[in-house]
Amino acid sequence: MNIVQIEENVKQLIKKIPLGECSQQDFIYELLLAYGHRNQSVGRVRSGERNLAEDKENSVFWKRQLYFKIAKQDDLHGLIDQMKNEKRTKSNKIRFLIVTDFKTILAVDTKTQDTLDVPFSDLAKKFDFFLPWAGMEKAVYQGENPADVKAAEKLAKLFDEIKADNFDEDDLNNKENLHQLNIFLSRLLFCYFAEDTDIFKDKQFTSAISKSNEDGSDLSSLIGRLFKVLNQSSEDRETDLPDYLADFPYVNGGLFKDDIQVPKFTRKSRRILIECGAELDWSDINPDIFGSMFQAVVHTEQRSTMGQHYTSVPNIMKVIEPLFLNDLYEELEKKQDSVNKLLKLQQRLGQLKIFDPACGSGNFLIIAYKELRKFEMELLKSIQELELEKTGQHSKPFSVIQVSQFCGIELDNFAHEVAILSLWLTEHQMNQVFKDEFGELLPSLPLKKSGNIVLGNATRVDWSDMLSNQDEEIYILGNPPYRGARQQDISQKADIEATLKHLDGYKNLDYISIWFYKAAEIIKKYKNVSAAFVSTNSITQGTQVNLLWPHILDNNVYISCCHTSFKWTNNARFNAGVICVVIGLKNTSNLSNQYIYDSSNGSKRNVSSITPYLTEGDFIFIEQRKSPLSLILPPINYGSFALDDGNLTLNAIEADELISISPDAAPLIKKFIGAKELLQGQERYCLWLESMDQAQEFPLIFDRINKVKKWRLASDRKSTVNIANTPYKFAEIRQPSTSYLAFPTISSESREYIPSQYFEVDTIASNQIYIIPEAPLWLFAVLSSAMHMVWVRSIGGRLKSDIRYSSSLCYNTFPLPAISQKIENELNEKALTLLTLREKYSDKTLTKLYNSKSMPEDLKYAHIQVDEIVDKAFHHKGTASDESRLNTLLKLYEKSKMRE
Repeated sequence: MNIVQIEENVKQLIKKIPLGECSQQDFIYELLLAYGHRNQSVGRVRSGERNLAEDKENSVFWKRQLYFKIAKQDDLHGLIDQMKNEKRTKSNKIRFLIVTDFKTILAVDTKTQDTLDVPFSDLAKKFDFFLPWAGMEKAVYQGENPADVKAAEKLAKLFDEIKADNFDEDDLNNKENLHQLNIFLSRLLFCYFAEDTDIFKDKQFTSAISKSNEDGSDLSSLIGRLFKVLNQSSEDRETDLPDYLADFPYVNGGLFKDDIQVPKFTRKSRRILIECGAELDWSDINPDIFGSMFQAVVHTEQRSTMGQHYTSVPNIMKVIEPLFLNDLYEELEKKQDSVNKLLKLQQRLGQLKIFDPACGSGNFLIIAYKELRKFEMELLKSIQELELEKTGQHSKPFSVIQVSQFCGIELDNFAHEVAILSLWLTEHQMNQVFKDEFGELLPSLPLKKSGNIVLGNATRVDWSDMLSNQDEEIYILGNPPYRGARQQDISQKADIEATLKHLDGYKNLDYISIWFYKAAEIIKKYKNVSAAFVSTNSITQGTQVNLLWPHILDNNVYISCCHTSFKWTNNARFNAGVICVVIGLKNTSNLSNQYIYDSSNGSKRNVSSITPYLTEGDFIFIEQRKSPLSLILPPINYGSFALDDGNLTLNAIEADELISISPDAAPLIKKFIGAKELLQGQERYCLWLESMDQAQEFPLIFDRINKVKKWRLASDRKSTVNIANTPYKFAEIRQPSTSYLAFPTISSESREYIPSQYFEVDTIASNQIYIIPEAPLWLFAVLSSAMHMVWVRSIGGRLKSDIRYSSSLCYNTFPLPAISQKIENELNEKALTLLTLREKYSDKTLTKLYNSKSMPEDLKYAHIQVDEIVDKAFHHKGTASDESRLNTLLKLYEKSKMRE
């Protein structure tokens, strides 16, 4: 559920209260549902089962979630203070305190200490206060000193001191030295966490290292000895250990197994080491967030953007919910009548496997582990309820989920260590939650084998080796690295070649294509394997669709779910500006419901099939063409290409200066139009000559021509050298002999329409625009329509998030049917209306005129009228929505291809 949908849910709820459509007693339950809480969980609170309040009619006390009261007194502030001071509020880790008399609503976020005090009717304006219920924490900034950032910054200082005292740059370039330092830091983090979460005694580690000499001279040997002790059971330990070491528990799990070189310490580094334990509460760190921040401790170039690449929980949920979590909850709902069925469902939890083949510091694995543990607790609650109902008593609950079920591959050495450690920390935190729910605490030590996190290059590792029994229920997921074909480094290009070289056009594929391809290959073999990845939307657009997806989707693999394009967000100070999608894959023998999640409005639709363009429909692949598919579309081409090192083109000042010195040269200087000039109204000019003789008449022009010749001759490309003998001419001349319609190659994503414009023959078109000579008015209208834009956005490529128009992929494939004379006349008339309205706003550039936020209403209305006529031309009978238009276009494309 996205924030737009949540805001609308809250607005509708607030309206229902005064109308009596929702009772005051039901308000809090409906509010929880508005933020995406599961019906089943809220139902159990509503029934009283999870509500630990004494006055259940007017109060709700739900562990870890909220403490709510309908106020029966005038002093709301006094009431909420009283609730805040109750011991059980802290002991049950209540997140939100809420009181209301339905005139005013007060709330306290106990985690951030933020408060809310607004008229009840204004709650929708402040809906973001409760977004943590939807997994959307407020963005954290370094200045606010949250536990995760504060801890990472402290460790960064420690790392810098250790590095300065122990290593030079060559030492840290040594992989073994770096690996040992990574392990050391991971062990430190575990010890700090352990002493603040009852794994060790309170501040036991900090107290032990405080016994070292103040100058730090013996601290290295003390820590080395402690690490050995932590790897020994009581039977294996020396009998003469001092009490402060002998008192530590046996850890096991492999964390302290290997001997490592503990770095030397100085007075300063010893002080920081002790401060890390004494001044910080490590129990508050979130392993899913902290892991990526912790990486910045070692990778110093990442510190200015700590956590920037951390995947937010809502984005991770977009992957794991449709992949497996939603199905599990549906199964739970179906099996509420039988303890045996519920026990079998729990047994299934202990056998499934979660695999992230680009796991980083473990974000996806950690959230998947947490959500499965939460689900298991819901399941165990259901078992207890049935047992109590039938026998009056219930069995002792236990968890079957092990961290060893969570596997990953990670290329970065330190991220690999952090992922292993983070899973351990998460397991302990979830065991604490288990204790809060059931009063049973699973033993923390000795540690069990952690997740199977392999250090390696996922593109070269055989994933089957990670999945020992492919008959298991296996879910492959994650957020693999993107990297477009032009942004890949040498090693990534080599990875693409090693994996995909048998595919035609593989060099034009995004790096992430490897992950989809490898996942599909496993899914084709094993029916119980499913996958879902976050990806840039580029693999669902442009040429990549035809290059990649025919090799993924066949008789064995289908797209099971998808989230359409959404803006990348995370909880970091600086958000990465990427447009992403989520795509899920399954084996066709395991056919189930297919869902499209529309990220623009939060809707979810059950569909019959999903195309690689993430629309409902059959698998249709749009192939690039050199000529129009539609018989009525005239040819389109680029403008002319100078290839001149800037010497044949001039800005307005340069053109004026040249003409002022040589007035007779004016006919040789033409207006020059590229995308910026077309859209932003900039002025640019070019030299347009027919012979060298014309240049020789004017010294300034002749000098420029000679520079062109010299530059072309110096090129290492033979084709460029070959045209050095005509330096007065553009390298590629495609200037029409008539007026033409100019169309930009790149257009902002914020525009509803791509603006095009007519120019006369004496305005030279650059290769940054497409040109259609003698384009009729009706074509100008069609290219300015929503129908055309739907095709472009779905089929074309992108430059970042901007639209990249392609003649071969957007224009030549556009399935424009034959249009009647009546519709042609209507379009001609509306095209003139558009052009007349533009003249009305001639003081505005096309960029300003077509900005979706500032577009004049009369121009907007004129475009809507054009849309209606174009829809008729396409015989489109569906709603005026992008999806229904695209379905019409795809069907027409398929028919047109069949007629060829």
